[in-house]
Amino acid sequence: MRALCGAIITAGAMVALGLTMIGIGMRYSSYPYYGSENQPQWVKFRHLDSTLMASVIIILCVAAIGLGIAYLGLAYHHFRRSEEMKHYGGTSRERAGVS
Repeated sequence: MRALCGAIITAGAMVALGLTMIGIGMRYSSYPYYGSENQPQWVKFRHLDSTLMASVIIILCVAAIGLGIAYLGLAYHHFRRSEEMKHYGGTSRERAGVS
């Protein structure tokens, strides 16, 4: 259940990150592509609006937390299942008759 909750948190963060990127694209779509030297101009991350920058950072942190919960939840799930197999006596291969 922990791994599923972490996966849901991560999926929500990825959807939010996609919507945020669409918002950033719409915000800076009228930015001039070519500058004075006829070279392409790019909006760097440090030049974004502070609210957009904060939202991207927060969403990335939530995605990292969700991935961590999913990874640790899955690791704990496998640990718990191996302890159950030890409790029942033997491994699953021995119980299935596989040598």
